[in-house]
Amino acid sequence: MKKPIFLLLVLLGLSTAVMGQSEQVTVEKTQEGWQLLVDGEPQIINGMNWDYFPRGTNYAYSLWDQSPEFIQQALDYEMALLKNMGVNAIRVYTGIPKRWITYIYENYGIYTMLNHSFGRYGLTVNGAWMANTEYSDPRVRELLLGEVTQLVEEYQDTPGLLLFLLGNENNYGLFWGGAETEDIPIEDRQSTIRARAMYELFNEAAVQMKQIDDTRPIAIANGDLLFMDLVAELVPDMDIFGTNTYRGMTFTDLYERVENEYGKPVLLTEFGSDAFNARTLQEAQGAQANYLFSNWKEIYSNAAGMGGTDNSIGGFTFQFSDGWWKFGQTENLDVHDTNASWANEGYQFDFEEGENNMNEEWFGIMAKGPTDLDGFYELFPRAAYYVLKDVHQFDPYEQGAGPEDLERHFESVSLIETELRSNVDDSFVGPPNSSTLFPQTMLVDYVRVYEE
Repeated sequence: MKKPIFLLLVLLGLSTAVMGQSEQVTVEKTQEGWQLLVDGEPQIINGMNWDYFPRGTNYAYSLWDQSPEFIQQALDYEMALLKNMGVNAIRVYTGIPKRWITYIYENYGIYTMLNHSFGRYGLTVNGAWMANTEYSDPRVRELLLGEVTQLVEEYQDTPGLLLFLLGNENNYGLFWGGAETEDIPIEDRQSTIRARAMYELFNEAAVQMKQIDDTRPIAIANGDLLFMDLVAELVPDMDIFGTNTYRGMTFTDLYERVENEYGKPVLLTEFGSDAFNARTLQEAQGAQANYLFSNWKEIYSNAAGMGGTDNSIGGFTFQFSDGWWKFGQTENLDVHDTNASWANEGYQFDFEEGENNMNEEWFGIMAKGPTDLDGFYELFPRAAYYVLKDVHQFDPYEQGAGPEDLERHFESVSLIETELRSNVDDSFVGPPNSSTLFPQTMLVDYVRVYEE
């Protein structure tokens, strides 16, 4: 292991093992509201969407295909930073071996939500590629049900596994295929027939998975609340309503609607803000930090006993590090594109009518440095890193905690101070380099000083 990585672990004190057997995870509606319980203890999910893609690679790259030594070094570096930020769970797609789920948990106390895409990006049926999954096709149903039940059989009793997640905005996939984000059809009710078949299959999957293992909850990752009426009608056996939601500073009526229309606990499987201003063409760390500050306050305020709808069990911020491949998918993989690919008026800091303002390659809480000769890269914290570190110190389930404590805690978080802690100049545009960002050895000292 390289010396800087070792120093980071020692200085942050994050290498203490958290040994234990497989946990019993449930969601229960208590007198105060919905809670996720791990071995009987309530736990709010301070989650992060996490992946590992060096600059110059795309979705075809897999960390899990690398050597065990490489994987461990990569995990030790990134999980240390995540734990320091107060993250206690990561969202990871299928492919991660069981041993690394347990490694992450036992060494960093971070759980894994294991995500099966459930045909979101197409699949191969009898040797032929189906780009836009047709969920009513008996062959598709057999294939997907076989995959998710096999997944449960393989991963059941894995220490560190928190829950299973099915899909990723599959309802949006009824309108457009592929992985590149387009304008979200929030109010569009096309393809209702196809949607019914899809949601029926989601429910059948949940039923069959729980027949194999009932020690882990199962959640769906819906695109916002589109087809909420069909979810309520056709997916009664899902334990958790998960949703990818990008509404800007507030989630507006999301928690209330799920409570009134579905009656399940809410887990935000994706939310957040990019860190680039499409109008000024400058990095926008302050705006990103401000949006996440507001989002997390709302997540906590709707947790059980916090005075809201009492159905929030946490969320997964999107995302840990910038995805340099997101725009174009297969082109300019070593270029940090500043092209905005979709529009969202919830992000007023750079919204203009008729113009795109969402920069898919700039959602990282961490900026990503160049790939070295060994295939590793360094990460550099944006202001949002320090905001999340501060806000995640609040525990809504701490004995005696209430709405007043939540207000006091968030009032104590200084957005100006957190922006000053970061070392990326807001006027900087382009890939990180040594003249504008800390080298990793200096990052170690910087984090150590802040900890003291």
